[in-house]
Amino acid sequence: MNHFTLLLLLDGETSAAAAQSPGIGSMLTLLIPILLLVVVFYFFIYRPQKKQEKQTAEMRNSIERGDVIATAGGIVGMVVKVKDDMLLIETGGDRTKIQIQKWAVHTVIEKANEPESTEVKPEDKADKDKKAKK
Repeated sequence: MNHFTLLLLLDGETSAAAAQSPGIGSMLTLLIPILLLVVVFYFFIYRPQKKQEKQTAEMRNSIERGDVIATAGGIVGMVVKVKDDMLLIETGGDRTKIQIQKWAVHTVIEKANEPESTEVKPEDKADKDKKAKK
């Protein structure tokens, strides 16, 4: 065998090996869309959901006696007693007491120790103007 035949033989083997194994470029074109999907899911789904769960947990842990709450089932009442994971609420004019779990609290309507807002509402201002004219 001479050098020329050996070179052709080696060149044929390398081109056959290159045709069989995918290149780095083709692997990147497959991985980039997958990585973009992972990033999109993280920033638009997972992260906001975790932030919302954290805010909800803080809201439920900050419930105190005297707060007015609404449950997930639509019951509205004032908190009478707070235990570890249970609340005793008082509802309605007949002062019915119901014991619920903290996870059932949907929103805190009014905090007990929160000072009244000093902001004047537009309808309040209109009422004051009418009274002043009389």
